[in-house]
Amino acid sequence: MNKPDLQKLLHQTEQNRSAFRGGGYAVALTAVVLAILIVVNLFVSALPSTYTQYDISASKLYSITSNTKVVVNALQQDVTIYWIVQSGEEDDVIEKLLDKYDSLSDRISVVKKNPDVYPTFAQQYTDETVMNNSLIVESGERSRYIPYDDIYVVEEDVYSYSYNVSFDGEGAITSAIDYVVSEEFPQLYLLEGHGESELPTTFAEQVEKENVETTSFSLLTSDGVPEEADCVMIYAPESDISEEEKEMLQDYLEGGGSLFVAAGPLEEGSLTNLYSLLSDYGVTATEGVVVEEDRDHYLFQWPFVLAADMASSDITDPLIEENYQVLLPIAMGLTVEDSSSATALLTTSDTAFSKADGYALTTYEKEEGDTDGPFALAVSVEAGEGQMIWFSSSDFLENNYNAYSSGANGDLAMNAVASLIGETDSMAIRSKSLNYNYLSITESAASTLKVLMIGVFPLAYLGLGIYLVVRRRRLQHEAV
Repeated sequence: MNKPDLQKLLHQTEQNRSAFRGGGYAVALTAVVLAILIVVNLFVSALPSTYTQYDISASKLYSITSNTKVVVNALQQDVTIYWIVQSGEEDDVIEKLLDKYDSLSDRISVVKKNPDVYPTFAQQYTDETVMNNSLIVESGERSRYIPYDDIYVVEEDVYSYSYNVSFDGEGAITSAIDYVVSEEFPQLYLLEGHGESELPTTFAEQVEKENVETTSFSLLTSDGVPEEADCVMIYAPESDISEEEKEMLQDYLEGGGSLFVAAGPLEEGSLTNLYSLLSDYGVTATEGVVVEEDRDHYLFQWPFVLAADMASSDITDPLIEENYQVLLPIAMGLTVEDSSSATALLTTSDTAFSKADGYALTTYEKEEGDTDGPFALAVSVEAGEGQMIWFSSSDFLENNYNAYSSGANGDLAMNAVASLIGETDSMAIRSKSLNYNYLSITESAASTLKVLMIGVFPLAYLGLGIYLVVRRRRLQHEAV
């Protein structure tokens, strides 16, 4: 009978004890790590979504612009945003946007109101039928109802005869906040008496959205521009102003007033007195219709619909940064003298020229009597203590041209109005497109990707796997 090897038994026992202690330490360490992770998770979940969620969407759907931050940071009173939604019907995008507003300021609180629980709550704010995910913004005695249709905006695409859907939640909410906390609103006075056109519906809605109040007035029946006017707008006049009216407008400018003009060439007649407002400050108006020869500077097959170059300024920079294109149809050429107090905002290419025949032109080719460019198409003029912004097209805000520019025309005009009335935080907050963006690649690029994805990468991974298996077996064999 063989005697047991006591030394070997003792060694095995010690190994078992060491393994047990090691296992105990591993369990304890795992428990400590899990506890730390739980505490960290609880801490992070308590942080505002601003610090824990990042917007990686192409259209920055969940981001807040600097315009909103300016409005929110200036709040001096509490604002409540009521979210009218049934339980289980919450829109994820709206919810995340409201979280952003809630975390921006202690002055803002978001309250969810379930219409099943509070069926008559919204009736004190609106007579409309309230859809799920509509909002009501309230502060003190002022309130504004934001219907769901104003958050998700559906517009016809003039190119494809389809519909585009955009998210305008930030623009609608920020506008409502600004409205409920403001006691006075900017006053935009619209000159009439010269065949001026009504503001196009799309732009009129933008003006209303930015809480700018409009009033029509005539200089023919007054002694001057009303004192309460923050800005005077002359939009698409069909006849000239009188010399007396011109003097009133000039006095208004020199005294610190603001003037927005959208006036281009006429089919008949001239705006001599109105144009003289420009010439007094070193800007010459060349009567006629500007035509482009550079294919990159006009739309479709229409050399008179100008794709203008934008100079950097507070008014144009938001559009330049987002690569938008402004379009000016049937425009008049402006020439800015070097010594003038005017700055060109929009310009043509060097190949542009002005057709002297104007609306009666019969060819887009240059003829005798036409004037060589380049031209300015919009200018900002420092007039005494005041400021004037002039667009040399009467039609650039019309709904169809605004649609062709993807809304850039209206945004530029709104930025100009905001600058003139001194409300820089009213610079247009663009809605964010929800349409799919497709990646277009060439056939050769597609073929290369197929070879890489179907052939090269799988074979490379297979080869790497075989190498690792063979190497591991070789090392095990050498160890034995």
